[in-house]
Amino acid sequence: MDERTTVTVVLPHAHVTVDYHTGHTTLAPPHSATNPEMAVVRHPGAGPSWGTQEASVVLLDPAWSPPLWRLAALPAVLMTMGVKAFGRQHRQFSRMVRLACIGRRLPLATDQQARNAVLAVRWLAPAIPVRWACLEQSAAAALLLALLGRRTEWRHGVAVDPVRMHAWITDRAGRPIEEPAGISSYVQTWTPDGAASDDPGIGPPLA
Repeated sequence: MDERTTVTVVLPHAHVTVDYHTGHTTLAPPHSATNPEMAVVRHPGAGPSWGTQEASVVLLDPAWSPPLWRLAALPAVLMTMGVKAFGRQHRQFSRMVRLACIGRRLPLATDQQARNAVLAVRWLAPAIPVRWACLEQSAAAALLLALLGRRTEWRHGVAVDPVRMHAWITDRAGRPIEEPAGISSYVQTWTPDGAASDDPGIGPPLA
């Protein structure tokens, strides 16, 4: 496990450790010791709901997007599928994360550009004959903007009760784009600039 690319999320009733180099995720008891070399994020969530809350895991239906953006999204989607398919199976997660962060040194996209990219990729999603979840969808949107010379504010995070992960795109102010209200239950763990952490000095970019 590489401490430079690993984030531990401290939840009220568990610790979740995500290795962004390998995609390996572990769940540990709440009083487990944390490695001081790793980035640590504390989730502010409440205690267990004992099944009284529902968590949606279904991608949103595609909304209208400009035709030119749909056309531009096609090669980005095909490239994302290729990056996912070709390579070692156990490194798929890492490849998707790297792809989502590929444009981090580019000028930041406008809010409208980011929204158009998200909607264009989502519009194509029903035609994709392979697993196409939030990670692949957000990575394709980030790649689309990178191909257009723009950086995407991509996010990956963890939620509690049940413990789950999600990937999404935000606008310049950090507001999630085209995401349901439940997105507020996630705490971000990785961005194009590297690991999120309670200590801003920890967590270099995933190179």
